[in-house]
Amino acid sequence: MSAMDPVAEIKRLYYATTRATVQRDLDKAIALLKTLKTEEERERVSVFMDGLSQMRSEWKVRPAEPAGPATVRPSPDRRKAPRPAGGKARR
Repeated sequence: MSAMDPVAEIKRLYYATTRATVQRDLDKAIALLKTLKTEEERERVSVFMDGLSQMRSEWKVRPAEPAGPATVRPSPDRRKAPRPAGGKARR
């Protein structure tokens, strides 16, 4: 195996994660998961991946939205409809 064992690193991330780091840790764990070659390795870390996801949900941490062009919504037309001649509107 390489200098860093992805399975061991995913486990370490799981046990070390905090509310402040859960999104970053989950993103790193996903990247490590993608490097695993066998289904057996992926099965071994599935419980840790699920745990990280659950922590993120329980702590209500939202994934960062991808940066892109900001959408600008037009403001609603706040002009009043013209009133009929003679003052008050009829009902």
